[in-house]
Amino acid sequence: MPPISAAGDRKRPTLADVAARAGVSTALVSVVMRGAKGAGAATRERVLEAAREIGYRPDTRARLLRSSRSRLLGVQFGLQHPFHADLVEGVYGAAESAGYQVALSAVAPSRGEQHALETLLADRCEALILLGPELPAARLTELAGQMPVVSVARRLRQPSGAVEVVRTADDEGARQAVDHLVGLGHRAVAHIDGGRAPGAADRRRGYRTAMNRHGLARHTYVLPGGPTEEDGAAAARTLLAGPARPTAVLAFNDRCATGVLDTFLRAGVAVPGEVSVVGFDDSRLARLAHIDLTTVGQDVARLTREAVARVVGRLDGDPVPDRETVVAPRLVIRTTTAAPPG
Repeated sequence: MPPISAAGDRKRPTLADVAARAGVSTALVSVVMRGAKGAGAATRERVLEAAREIGYRPDTRARLLRSSRSRLLGVQFGLQHPFHADLVEGVYGAAESAGYQVALSAVAPSRGEQHALETLLADRCEALILLGPELPAARLTELAGQMPVVSVARRLRQPSGAVEVVRTADDEGARQAVDHLVGLGHRAVAHIDGGRAPGAADRRRGYRTAMNRHGLARHTYVLPGGPTEEDGAAAARTLLAGPARPTAVLAFNDRCATGVLDTFLRAGVAVPGEVSVVGFDDSRLARLAHIDLTTVGQDVARLTREAVARVVGRLDGDPVPDRETVVAPRLVIRTTTAAPPG
């Protein structure tokens, strides 16, 4: 059990507490906890057992902050994006394999990107991994002048090329979705746009390119939208009110597609019997059994592995030849797409 202070409160066990429990010196406990040489196998096991008994945990963050390096990677993510949760999980694994820890800072409706970044900078992070950042490129370049910065899932056109970029080929993903729908027999394929969200312009371009390539330019229909369920629902209501409903919809992302599915369900429109729906990201949301969304998958493991490798490479002084890594997407076919009616 943890030791009790004079005031009766339980305090965090210390190295001295472990030493007293194991009957050894504090210096020897420090050797064991650091995994350094200097302690025999039996002594090491006795010290570790004593630590387990009293609930001692090494304060790794404090030890790092006392050194000249923090070995801490700051990760900014969107609290409302299911896909970002998948990316964060991947970053944790890649960072731990490289010997780094992760500090998270969320962007939310009540907490902007600048606030999230300032929190990470105050934590003495050595590098930043920004998931879908929406700050101006000039601000990101400014940050990159202070430390390694990698932008994940957003293309950046920057003259200096200071910011590392790891992203999916969004235009290719949209083309894959259109090819799939046309292959099923669809001609009237609409796209719900992502507005100013990262990746939206590339997905919109990929959709138009694919429709033109299939000779379906006259069926091209881009609706204003965005990255949320509400954006998808609003676009779906527009489709329902229109004179000619498309037989297939490519939504900007999985959240947007979920809003479409919900609106169609409430209106009695069968998916995929009357309208096929495709999302983008292959987030956990898309994989839920009652949604089972056909979607364009992003390679989370590759994206996060590349992002961590880039910032760690910069920190370690390793040469990184290209500033941008573009990862291929893959279409994941589930139950929200089928041949058009009739």
